[in-house]
Amino acid sequence: MCALASGLLQAGPALEKDGASPRVFLLDGGYLRLVREKIHSGDSNYAPALARLAEDAHKAMGAGPFSVVNKKTDPPSGDRHDYMSMAPYFWPNPDTSNGLPYIRRDGERNPDINKISDHRTIFEMSSAVETLALNYYFTGDEASAARAKELLAACFFDPATRMNPNMQYAQAILGVNTGRGIGLIEGRALAPVVDAVGLLAGSKAWTTDDQRQLQQWYAQFLQWMQESKNGREESAAKNNHGTYYDIQAASYALFLGKVELASNILQTVEHKRIDLQIEPDGRQPLELARTKAWSYSQANLTGLMQLADLGEKVGVDLWHYRSGDGRSVTKAIDYLVPFALGREKFPYSQLGGFSGRSFYSVIRLAAVKYPEGPYRSLLANLPAADAADRSILLHPTIVQDGAR
Repeated sequence: MCALASGLLQAGPALEKDGASPRVFLLDGGYLRLVREKIHSGDSNYAPALARLAEDAHKAMGAGPFSVVNKKTDPPSGDRHDYMSMAPYFWPNPDTSNGLPYIRRDGERNPDINKISDHRTIFEMSSAVETLALNYYFTGDEASAARAKELLAACFFDPATRMNPNMQYAQAILGVNTGRGIGLIEGRALAPVVDAVGLLAGSKAWTTDDQRQLQQWYAQFLQWMQESKNGREESAAKNNHGTYYDIQAASYALFLGKVELASNILQTVEHKRIDLQIEPDGRQPLELARTKAWSYSQANLTGLMQLADLGEKVGVDLWHYRSGDGRSVTKAIDYLVPFALGREKFPYSQLGGFSGRSFYSVIRLAAVKYPEGPYRSLLANLPAADAADRSILLHPTIVQDGAR
């Protein structure tokens, strides 16, 4: 049972450190350390979120193990250790007898993609490992750390079950290709893993050899991203795919200690991503052109904000970058706020229906990152954050008139 499920905090090695922040990249290590210190000093503000985390960790203890070799379809290489998936928005061609080549229906997910399980496998693995690592970090529960290690070993270390460090066959279009650069966006599930292992540092389960093996895997994967045709195509993508390529590449570079590489990637974000993706009035045309324009605009903005978080790690200030004609992260936020708050009707396509609620987390984060801006005043328009939401443990939050 997880530590909090039994009502106890265990004094694991991670809780006995000298106060150093965990080595994380997408997350804020200093904030995580502060929250852990408050928890262990008896601050009850975090109790609901910690209790829910314990429940989630209890479920994660029984999840997996996860492996790409469990799929029932062989990739073109014949090696089930190779990751494989189908393009989600492509369907059988009604004008041909065999349905080939598949044709695009943007925003409409073909349920047949679920017949190949690798996409689900790595996302479920990532979620379970992150949950277990967080539970260990905040409570010292060694059982959580040990299970996280087992799940990581199955996915990355064990010769019988490990994934090969490439996504050559991701998001294939039947009758057209066996994989695409676009498929690399599914690798975004691998970015939280490098933060999770930073949270496991100091546990009895996570060894120096484990760290070495995982870094070796990510080094090979990053090399494939940089050198393969598919990887280069994704790097050149001008829309959200390029954004999430940079998130992955910068995160992995930092994990591997390649600080200069990470810095170089993040320095290009100003012109390669923000200037090309955001109009002076804040619109993101490449995302607005989609049939789920609201979802994609929000997803790309969230990715740019993650890049800004990564930029903080290497002294690149993307939060306050502004082009000569006004393109910036804040402009993209400001453009979407009236729709999220119901002040204006969203004028673009959104298959499946529109909901502004998913944007509330962006407004809350903006209130923290831009204390001088208008976002703090907007919080009065939002429902109170769920006290049990995990984000309270992970991100600074504005509480009434002060910052938590």
